[in-house]
Amino acid sequence: MIQVDIPAAVRTVFGKGENRRLRMEKKTPAVVYSKGDDPVALQFDEASLYKNLLFIHGRNAVVTLDVEGDSKGKRHVLVQEMQKDPVVERLLHVDFLEIALDEPADFIVPIRFTGVAKGVDLGGELQVGLNSVTLNGCPLDIPDEIVVDITHLERNGDPVCCSDLDVPAKVSLKNDPASRCVWVI
Repeated sequence: MIQVDIPAAVRTVFGKGENRRLRMEKKTPAVVYSKGDDPVALQFDEASLYKNLLFIHGRNAVVTLDVEGDSKGKRHVLVQEMQKDPVVERLLHVDFLEIALDEPADFIVPIRFTGVAKGVDLGGELQVGLNSVTLNGCPLDIPDEIVVDITHLERNGDPVCCSDLDVPAKVSLKNDPASRCVWVI
C-alpha cells in the first residue's frame, strides 16, 4: 500500500463564513474521524494537499498526517471523501478516517492484466469477470494492485480464477476462490 506524508494544522475557526475566508487564504478545511474519539478539525495548504491527493486518487493509500498543534502528533488515515468545486476543480473539504496500522481490515484491490492472450491472437475474445478483489489484512500488507499475466490464456481454455492470484502471505482473499477473473472465448 502506498504511504504519503502530508503536513496539517489544527483548525480553530468554524462555520460557513470562516471556511470561505480560509479558502481565500489558500487553505483547505478537513476533518479526521476516528473510532470513539471526537472528530478533529484540520486545515491544509491547498496546493500541497491537492498534489498529494491527486497522486493517490483511486488507489489504496495510507496517509500520515503530521498535525501541528495536536496532542497525538501523527495520525494514520485513509481518505474517506473529497468535496470539489465542479467549476474550478478546487478542493472544498476532505474527510479522513483514522485507522490502526496493526488491525486487519477489508480493502478493495484492483487487478491489472498484462500481456496479450494467445487465444485473442487466434481470434478469441477476452472476457473479464472481475476487475478487483477484496483482501483482508493490515493496511501496510495490502498491495496497491494485483498484476496477472494473461499471455498463457487459450481460446476456450482454463480461466484465471481468484485462487490463481498472487496474494501476499499475511493477507487473505475474501472472494470465492472459484470466481473467474479473466478467460478467452
